[in-house]
Amino acid sequence: MKKIYLKRGKEESLLRFHPWIFSGAIHHTDDQLQEGEVVRVVSANGDFIALGHYQEGSIAVRVLTFDDTSIDQDFWQAQLCSALKMRQAIGIADNPQNNTYRLVHGEGDNLPGLIVDVYGDTAVMQAHSIGMHLCRHDIAKALVGVMGNRIKNIYYKSETTLPYLETENGFIAGGSDNNTAVENGLKFHVDWLHGQKTGFFVDQRENRSLLEHYAKGKRVLNMFCYTGGFSVYAMRGNATLVHSVDSSAKAIDLTRANVELNFPKDKCHEAFCEDAFKYLENAGSNYDLIILDPPAFAKHRGALHNALKGYTRLNMKAFEKIQPGGILFTFSCSQVVTKDHFRNAVFTAAAQAKRKVRILHQLHQPADHPINIYHPEGEYLKGLVLYVE
Repeated sequence: MKKIYLKRGKEESLLRFHPWIFSGAIHHTDDQLQEGEVVRVVSANGDFIALGHYQEGSIAVRVLTFDDTSIDQDFWQAQLCSALKMRQAIGIADNPQNNTYRLVHGEGDNLPGLIVDVYGDTAVMQAHSIGMHLCRHDIAKALVGVMGNRIKNIYYKSETTLPYLETENGFIAGGSDNNTAVENGLKFHVDWLHGQKTGFFVDQRENRSLLEHYAKGKRVLNMFCYTGGFSVYAMRGNATLVHSVDSSAKAIDLTRANVELNFPKDKCHEAFCEDAFKYLENAGSNYDLIILDPPAFAKHRGALHNALKGYTRLNMKAFEKIQPGGILFTFSCSQVVTKDHFRNAVFTAAAQAKRKVRILHQLHQPADHPINIYHPEGEYLKGLVLYVE
């Protein structure tokens, strides 16, 4: 196994178990490295530190383990078994009312670069590093062993996360046309073939459930609706009217299909294919509950300033339109936007709209999207539930 030698003093973050090694920390290697291969990371003195996947770029090594062990079939099996046990411990796995959950959440499950979402009897696997892509068949084999009869199919979906590789989406185990999954007793079509992420935003499950409790008698606007998750929960919560908005025609079709799946021929829902800012600009002030769940406005630090301006503008429009006594669910899924960044953007929006606002809830990602205590960057989803006078 090839070695990477760190510069003197650059092992400090690794001794605190942070799972990333940046390119600037590397002094030299003892051979030419291939992207995706497992490397042995050592200090300037040659002491063992970690094993990880090498990749060109700012994050040069994603640490797989701080133990001097073998990265083999037993390793993958043990890591996946640990991930499943945690989901069983929190009651999210093996629940007939909820067969939709995240089984592997990258660094949060000590498998950086790997995502596995479970939708009924299909697991959707996504690689965010070349190393995980190269190991996909070994991981799939271990996944079958760990999950047993819980899953019958494994769909690999990494075309968008690794666009510079010649990889194709497709089943690497089994195969199924049934894309219907259950979340908290509601049914959803999951578009793992062409949809965003793995086909569904699993991370909003608990926040959707919270919204249901506020929806009774409300006129609801769900912006950036994608699959219509918040809309379906609002309807089960007995909202009087639900409007879903997304700029994607495919998302609107999927939203309508999911509404029909749960509430056939219900007339309280309408869906609109339109730009969010334009819709809010032209909307009347007739909504009691608004959900703002936009895509990541900032995917890197260089975009942070413009992203915060975008969050401020979007929330200000919602504050201007929402009825007195209304409730706003507002989110950011941008990893580089901190909780303080986001709160300040929303506070600025409230001040510009001249509305009195109180915080009811501070929201985050659910327990099946765990945050490695040594990797605070894993806390990406933040949200606020606000009462607007």
